[in-house]
Amino acid sequence: MQYWEQQRGLQSTFMSKLLRGLPMALLFALPVILSVLVVWIFFPDWYAKISKNSSGAFATVVVAMMVIVVFYAWFRMHYKWEMNEQIYHELKAKQQQEQTPGVPEQQ
Repeated sequence: MQYWEQQRGLQSTFMSKLLRGLPMALLFALPVILSVLVVWIFFPDWYAKISKNSSGAFATVVVAMMVIVVFYAWFRMHYKWEMNEQIYHELKAKQQQEQTPGVPEQQ
């Protein structure tokens, strides 16, 4: 309880959620980026035969993956923060209920 009371303000900011979620998000996106990069660098002839797209398609894929990484990092940590906040409020309500006996429980 004390830990979350101290950390809830710090962990509620956008940048905090983004930075704490970035490692898992990069781990999620790394295989996709590496597979496209390996094909584009090591097999350019094969890539040109398979892909009839312009050269800007690679840049589009990289930008799209970066957007996905940012969203996944923020969303994952925001979800975790919301779950911790819910548990904190439930425990706080139980604690207040224990301190004031005789008050009927609200449901």
